[in-house]
Amino acid sequence: MIPIERLASSLEAPALDDRLYRVIRLPNKLEALLVHDPETDKASASVNVNVGSFSDTDDMPGMAHAVEHLLFMGTEKYPKENAYNQYLTSHSGSSNAYTAATQTNYFFEVAASSEPSQEVISNGGPASPLYGALDRFAQFFIAPLFLSSTLDRELKAVDSENKKNLQSDNWRLSQLNKSLSNPKHPYHHFSTGNLQTLRDEPRKRGVQIREEFMKFHGKHYSANRMKLVVLGREPLDELESWVSDLFAGVRNKDLPENRWDGVQPYSDKEVLTQVFAKPVMDTRLLDIYFPYRDEEELYKTQPSRYLSHLIGHEGPGSILAYIKAKGWANGLSAGAMPLCPGSAFFTISIRLTPDGLKQYQEVVKIVFQYISLMRETPPQQWIVDEVRGMAEVDFRFKQKTPASSFTSKLSSIMQKPLPRKWLLSGSSLIREFDASSITQAMSYLRVDNYRLTIVSQDYPGDWDQKERWYGTEYRSERIPPAFENAVRRAGESRVEDRSQDLHLPHRNEFIPTRLTVDKREVEEPTKAPKLIRNDEGLRIWWKKDDRFWVPKANVFVTLRNPLAAITVANAVKTKLFCELVKDALVEYSYDAEIAGLEYNLSSHTVGIDVEISGYNDKMSVLLEKVFVSMRDLQVNPDRFKVVKERLLRGYRNWDFQQPYRQIGDFTRWLGSEKGWINEQYLVELPHLTPDDVSNFYPQLLRQVHVEVLVHGNLYKEDALRLTNLVESILKPRSLPQSQWQVRRNLVLPEGKDFTYRRTLGDPANVNNCIEYYLYVGNISDHALRARLLLLGQMTDEPGFDQLRTKEQLGYIVFTGARTAATTMGYRVIIQSERSPEYLEERINAFLASFANSLKNMPQEEFDSLRKSLINKRLEKIKNLDQESGRFWNHIGSEHFDFLQAENDVA
Repeated sequence: MIPIERLASSLEAPALDDRLYRVIRLPNKLEALLVHDPETDKASASVNVNVGSFSDTDDMPGMAHAVEHLLFMGTEKYPKENAYNQYLTSHSGSSNAYTAATQTNYFFEVAASSEPSQEVISNGGPASPLYGALDRFAQFFIAPLFLSSTLDRELKAVDSENKKNLQSDNWRLSQLNKSLSNPKHPYHHFSTGNLQTLRDEPRKRGVQIREEFMKFHGKHYSANRMKLVVLGREPLDELESWVSDLFAGVRNKDLPENRWDGVQPYSDKEVLTQVFAKPVMDTRLLDIYFPYRDEEELYKTQPSRYLSHLIGHEGPGSILAYIKAKGWANGLSAGAMPLCPGSAFFTISIRLTPDGLKQYQEVVKIVFQYISLMRETPPQQWIVDEVRGMAEVDFRFKQKTPASSFTSKLSSIMQKPLPRKWLLSGSSLIREFDASSITQAMSYLRVDNYRLTIVSQDYPGDWDQKERWYGTEYRSERIPPAFENAVRRAGESRVEDRSQDLHLPHRNEFIPTRLTVDKREVEEPTKAPKLIRNDEGLRIWWKKDDRFWVPKANVFVTLRNPLAAITVANAVKTKLFCELVKDALVEYSYDAEIAGLEYNLSSHTVGIDVEISGYNDKMSVLLEKVFVSMRDLQVNPDRFKVVKERLLRGYRNWDFQQPYRQIGDFTRWLGSEKGWINEQYLVELPHLTPDDVSNFYPQLLRQVHVEVLVHGNLYKEDALRLTNLVESILKPRSLPQSQWQVRRNLVLPEGKDFTYRRTLGDPANVNNCIEYYLYVGNISDHALRARLLLLGQMTDEPGFDQLRTKEQLGYIVFTGARTAATTMGYRVIIQSERSPEYLEERINAFLASFANSLKNMPQEEFDSLRKSLINKRLEKIKNLDQESGRFWNHIGSEHFDFLQAENDVA
């Protein structure tokens, strides 16, 4: 018998990581990473299979995606089609999967509780939620049934998923780039699939589609192509024993790694072309695609990070700073885009202004001038050292993430050719400076090796073709000779030919140097922040981190003033003010951002929120700069024009979101005592001028109540000092509590039925959406809220199974509790091609059916669901940001119910 091979007994891990790791290879060549986490309350597993949409046959696009769906629909050992999800739901769990180009990733999480369970495992194994879930999960890869009874329904689910994305510009533009790529490369494929490609057309050709899916699974799913990650409380030896027993039955076909080395996504026909595309939303983009090399083997040097750091920089001397000063752009991003082993792009994406769209050729030339600057300057070790140093700091203090996010990501990383001991760190850390590797990377950013995509609703206006799968209007042409020559000259420019405003970045003064943490043993972490100052003008909440011990902090500040949203015009002016401040701070704050220190400025009904988060070393410097910029803002008419236009487009584009993303705003608006919606903002914004904002914002800051939360690696004195800094900069008058806005929600009268109808703003969207809301009561009623949450837990799996899986009403189906400022209720959301009236009928039918199920529910099942909810409510906080967010939500709600979860459980 072939023994289990141990590939690594430990991994390079963050400093505070208390987990134990082991990498093994089973006799069938399935590789597994085992993770023992004694503190986790969620166990998880993920399998990543080295097959995806690139392996679809040309005549059945979407096959890999369809197989992903079908594996959930029953196995020989567990033939009931929803047995897997039913088991997970009863143990505080959930599952999901995704299909990528060369990978299909399956994952779940479940309660890690080691308490005795009444569950009887069919093979007599341990009574553990994780073991039971793994047993069911492993069967996906051993003996799936591909039940004929579920085939049509799941193909409709794939079709519904595709229709959900038909009006999404991200999907449309991505597919356009694929469709206009080299037909000999699998990047050209349509990856999602629909009923036409997966059922109707194959049937017309006499194809037995169930057999085709089974053949695909049989051909491509092999143990040696699978990477498994299992995370649990159990010791590594026990996890190893489970994995060995449960996954031994996965067949090994000794399949080679999927690679496409002999062909590239762009041939000579695709480079030196420009594609003009018409988006659904009012968007202006310039995308530059360079065919690039696959860097999978270059994990020590990662040269593309040097390129993206410089090209994507936003500080002084950068491409963005230069073209923004000319009024041509609002944003820029750059980086490598891996496609598959053997192929990649390096992409530069620029958000253009109206003037920038007219000058897009000039923008392209400036990009190539900067590339020329990079090429004539030898690779700078200090730049790599700076990027490497921050990467090391970020990895050293990396905190835990949700269990299923961790396992899903790691199983994907395991497909890379990394040394197994570097699975956690290999994608994060740069280990060597290699000038020749950077120079070679630069050789791909050539004037004869790119394609442009220009996205605009009105330029050039003469799109003459439609993309096959999404219907995107476009025009494709060779780059005109004069433009091509101008770009060539820009790419060969010398220092005297370029503006002196283009130069490499300076050294980053925000790199943190004080990274000490005063760690002290505590019996139990404090569950609420302390109120350390409370007077008429200010409240300060503070908690010194006693759980995560990282040199980071979060500072939240609310400047409460009812002027901020008392009218629609005021709400828009407050929003404009925030956007103008952020616009003015882009160059300054970018250094802080890449040094792990960020800020945000936002407006809402109560006033203005300022958030500073990251390494606490230089936090006060950034906080001071933000508040001084707010106080001293000079509204530049040129930047006002750009920011106003961007905001106007945002309001116009709101109507073109997915319907299920819109409907919640209407429900909130209808249930609030006072509030505004998008169409009202859209009426006011065109009339506002720079003077309107200049005259308004001093009034906004003159009299406020300041609410502050300081949480993290900061002492009480630090919290008081930071707050004093805010006070000394703004010097506001106090706003008495009697003038604060009171948050209230409508109480729906018993027995009444109200319907609010809206017509979608996007006539091309085939979907409708319904939010079915049942008012329950006051959110402060702990006993009532606990019952509502339990109802949501109990209907979660049955609702999904009935409304989506069985009835196929739509891809988007949500059931559960909905909370507002003072009220709460039960809701069902469905996005579907069916009419809202029909959806309401089906929701009523489901609730009536569930009422009968509830009456007849065995006590054992009820207790299992209740325990599952308790586990969810008491789930441990994973990182500092999550705890800060929870505190700030309780402070912002003004209920200050920091022990809400414990009260619900009690």
